[in-house]
Amino acid sequence: MFEKRKLLMKTAYEKAKKELNRTKTSDVSVMTFLSLELEAHFGTSKDVRTFVRYHKRLLKDNKDYDIDEITLDQLSWYVGYKNFENFCENYSFEKDKGDTKIQLKIDHDEESLSEKLSKIIINITNTPVFNVPQMAKNGMGIGMLALVLFTGLSYGGNGDLNNNGNKCMYWDGDEYKLTSCNDKNPKHQLLPVDTVKLKYFKKITQPDTLNVDNSLGNIYYSKYNNEVEFFTMDGVNPNTGKSLRDATEHMLTKYAGNYVE
Repeated sequence: MFEKRKLLMKTAYEKAKKELNRTKTSDVSVMTFLSLELEAHFGTSKDVRTFVRYHKRLLKDNKDYDIDEITLDQLSWYVGYKNFENFCENYSFEKDKGDTKIQLKIDHDEESLSEKLSKIIINITNTPVFNVPQMAKNGMGIGMLALVLFTGLSYGGNGDLNNNGNKCMYWDGDEYKLTSCNDKNPKHQLLPVDTVKLKYFKKITQPDTLNVDNSLGNIYYSKYNNEVEFFTMDGVNPNTGKSLRDATEHMLTKYAGNYVE
């Protein structure tokens, strides 16, 4: 798993550096750009300091460092995959005299486009060299492939939502719930569906299960009117509108676990 996290971080860093398109870039500026890109798409992301820490630990120190599941999924999206599981299944690398080989393989003319795209295999090490041996055979131009990839990444995760008309969500106090945009319930403040928040953003209703070992670096909190609430994902507390912060050892020790006010 270390090698996969390291590869994902390296790929995301190199893409962000290329898209930043500056003559001179620092790790902080690249990670700032990456954080803003993720926040623009998902509505939330880790802060710059966290990404700099990931980059230093995994790439410069060449040591393993845990990254939470949500951030792994976000980084995988950024480099062109549905989620981290999809990244691990389809993204492999092999070293060949320091050169990078990127190979797209699409087989079987009779398969649908989605089936063809699911067979894409990308191999990466250092300098990109593109080899697309099957595209001409399958009658798919580069422009068409790019269009299909863009469309799939933009809408692939929302197919069921678009088909059944449930395109909105609301906060029920503990988590986001899916609903129709025609929902007239005055207690529901409707928002456009964010599939990441819908799946991963939850209020932790049993903070007594939290401790430093299982929560440090993975849990977020807000404190308002001396009330502390913990959440599974960074962002804003929908109950108060307050920005969330990383749950520190102090906050977990004082307000989670077997804490009694």
